Amino acid sequence: MKPLDTTLALLITAIWGLNFSIIKLGLATLDPNLMAAIRFALCALPAVFFVPRPNVAWHYWVVYGLLFGVLQWGAVYAGIYFGLSAGLASLVLQMAVFFTMAGGVFFFREQVSAPMVLGTLLAFFGVALVFAHAEGQATVLGLTLVILGAMAWAAANLVVKRAKPASMFGFMVWSSLVATLPLLLLSYGFAGPERMAQSLASIDGTALFSILFQVYPTTLLGYAVWNGLLKKYPVSTVAPLTLFVPVFGMLGSVLLFGESLPGYKWLAMACILAGLLVNRFGGSWWQQWRGPLRA
Repeated sequence: MKPLDTTLALLITAIWGLNFSIIKLGLATLDPNLMAAIRFALCALPAVFFVPRPNVAWHYWVVYGLLFGVLQWGAVYAGIYFGLSAGLASLVLQMAVFFTMAGGVFFFREQVSAPMVLGTLLAFFGVALVFAHAEGQATVLGLTLVILGAMAWAAANLVVKRAKPASMFGFMVWSSLVATLPLLLLSYGFAGPERMAQSLASIDGTALFSILFQVYPTTLLGYAVWNGLLKKYPVSTVAPLTLFVPVFGMLGSVLLFGESLPGYKWLAMACILAGLLVNRFGGSWWQQWRGPLRA
């Protein structure tokens, strides 16, 4: 990747990492599905009246909206709501890298390498550590939901790779419109109209800041840049850069909520980050190591 593109990717991962703690701030007063619906409604409106529809088949941005908005973030919001800390949510969601790479192998014939297998095993061991230390059904449910969100994000990445829209901003705006109604229906079905009304009435400055941060820097800027990189570079090159998201996610959770970092969290983070590093750089390391042996 070009240096400028790498810098942009790192900036986006910093925003995304901090976003998990910002989400938790908003969930103190808002129902998770309702907050997600508001987020994507503001991503779509009023921009949808001024931004042309994406120049790809309509089913691409519709499917992306359902995967990204409803399944990914709906699951992540619910996971944090049901007890998973913001820092751990940012860490576990990075399993999307491995699901994305698996999809790249299956759908785009990208090669499977030994570093990819080793990195995947390391990362799954880290997630297993988190599961082993989960306390209570709520936290286990939260972990499960975030893993489902990671699978949905991987599928959404593959949709972008297949669609290759010319305008990533327009693609995000129109797909956000698709996500809004299903999220509202989920909120109505699980929380009910009274809880929805209470959530809306309780929006304060903190909740408003949380929503706006999620809408503008996180979604419209972040995913427009990220999807542009996915269109420009191979999936296996872009996806591993999200290894920086949990670093910023853990830091934000410690600073904002005083989240503790016992040994198992450090080990889990080390395993997942090591897995991502092996996936990203293991091939070149292996070639450099084998070179002198062949000589």
